[in-house]
Amino acid sequence: MKNKDYIVRSILRDMSEGVMVIGLDGVIEYANESLANILGRAVIDLIDNKFAACFFEYSENDRFNQMILDAVYDKNKLHEGIVEYYDGEKFKTLHVRNSFLEDDGKRVALISVISDISELAELRDAVKAMEQIRALNSQLEMRNTLLNETFGRFLSDDIVRELLETPDGLALGGKKREVAIMMSDVRGFTAMSERMAPDDLLNMLNHYLGEMTEVIQDNNGTIIEFIGDGIMAIFGAPAENKYYARDAVIAAVKMQDKMKEINVWNEERGYPHLEMGIGLNSDSVIVGNIGSEKRTKYGVTGLGVNLAGRIESYTVGGQILIDPDTKRLAELELIVEDEFEIAPKGVNEPITISSISGIGEPYNISLASKRAKLTYLENKTTVPYRRLHEKHVGMHEHTAVMVAISEEEAIINVDADLRLYDNIVLDIGDKLYAKVVSVKDAEIRIRFTAVPECFEEYYEQIK
Repeated sequence: MKNKDYIVRSILRDMSEGVMVIGLDGVIEYANESLANILGRAVIDLIDNKFAACFFEYSENDRFNQMILDAVYDKNKLHEGIVEYYDGEKFKTLHVRNSFLEDDGKRVALISVISDISELAELRDAVKAMEQIRALNSQLEMRNTLLNETFGRFLSDDIVRELLETPDGLALGGKKREVAIMMSDVRGFTAMSERMAPDDLLNMLNHYLGEMTEVIQDNNGTIIEFIGDGIMAIFGAPAENKYYARDAVIAAVKMQDKMKEINVWNEERGYPHLEMGIGLNSDSVIVGNIGSEKRTKYGVTGLGVNLAGRIESYTVGGQILIDPDTKRLAELELIVEDEFEIAPKGVNEPITISSISGIGEPYNISLASKRAKLTYLENKTTVPYRRLHEKHVGMHEHTAVMVAISEEEAIINVDADLRLYDNIVLDIGDKLYAKVVSVKDAEIRIRFTAVPECFEEYYEQIK
């Protein structure tokens, strides 16, 4: 039977791990072929030589050397770890485990078992890299979601997409586009803001704007900005759309139709009834990033934008006014309630605008008529009034005689000329804002655009 020493040496020789025995004096007493292959040294050059003389050639191996020497001179604990090793040609990753040989309970030598785990390390690094890539992808997805959700609250989806996906999406500059410009505004909102608690006012306004935003975006519109209670939107940019006029008209009619649901919601919460006017104008304008390097917004500019604002200013609550080009380009079966000529500031020739109260086939949306039944007064009441010029109250006071009245409209006789769509403010104990909607002989029909709290009491007294 083979002796024990031979069996041990046979096992050590056939091991794939490197084995090295170092005496407590630092001399290498044994090394197998696997160790020589792993460390890039010949066995004959290792045995009976000082460990320090064999492995201190390269400074890159300082950690490896220190781990072995620490184990030789620090006998109170095992020294095990993973270190980088340089064999003169390439770097390897080694796993080193040190323990002691004992004779009669006394430690006589250090035995180091060394494994080349370079491939495992590479695999581990690859796995870590994949984990990092997955983490980065997750972060990118979170970032993109955050950007879309955050920007999406301030900009339309089309604008967000152009900013994120177009290389020069954030560059200043613009393009000329054929678009339909929409301007909308809540009638009498300023007066409401003076009477309502801030939280209630914002709750009502945010609900209204949220519902309007959904309708506009569902019909391919791009919201440019909210101006208080006003909305400015365009159809036909940034994504080109040859049906921009049609989409704009459909959106406008659906927005007015949606006001019924909004006012039910308002009534349930004790909020006031809202009425909105919408103006549409189709024209060639410049769209793009406007501003400076520090502050930029996606915007639209051109005479067509100004005209859209002018057209909207002629509206009363519940009304949609559109220019001739929008009417022609929409190619819809429109319900036209009225048409009249206007000569707004900045326009060389008068234009005929149309009041739209619905769309026929295949949409079949008809808006309720806003004409209220008037009560003619037996005892006519005199009311002082002033003209409004660009939101400013005129200096000269005039007199109006109240002939007939409803909760929404009135017929008056006046001592001065009033033209169609002039704006006035009557003094009934507080300011009652109105717009001239009809001029027939001496009778002026006005539509109330903002009523004060005292109106209900005034109305009950005179009717």
